[in-house]
Amino acid sequence: MSRVAKNAIPVPAGVEVNLSATAITVKGPQGVLTQALTSHVTVEHADGRLQVTAAGESNAANAMSGTTRALLANMIMGVSKGFERKLNLVGVGYRAQAQGNKLSLSLGFSHPVEHLMPEGVKVETPTQTEILIKGADKQKVGQVAADVRAYRSPEPYKGKGVRYADEVVSLKETKKK
Repeated sequence: MSRVAKNAIPVPAGVEVNLSATAITVKGPQGVLTQALTSHVTVEHADGRLQVTAAGESNAANAMSGTTRALLANMIMGVSKGFERKLNLVGVGYRAQAQGNKLSLSLGFSHPVEHLMPEGVKVETPTQTEILIKGADKQKVGQVAADVRAYRSPEPYKGKGVRYADEVVSLKETKKK
């Protein structure tokens, strides 16, 4: 059995878990998330804990038990606390502005870049050069942050572009004559 799957997932107060044969639904203050379950794993809900076990002895069942446990733990954390990704804009004239569910970016192009947020993801701009992407689904938050960063990823000579707040960009030395 997977070492990850051996650990039970505690379900905090205020989080509701509904198990069916093919899916699991987690409901909390931040929203509702649903995950399909494979036939390789079984999930049991007892004493305020979720326990994931492999249904068989195959390598696929072992791998899926750890994966399912990690996905369920992220779902529970997402609906209770939520996930957040912070981006910084580095460069002269680079600006961001949140307008409802739309993010307007000025990144040195001849036109502003408009990025529409998917369902369940919110965007905030505390300053003109900071972007906060929040949501209950870890995968969606990370994908939106990667999409925004891809508009102008940090270049290696001056470091200009959109970067994660904790990202370190190592700068290259320019050519010398």
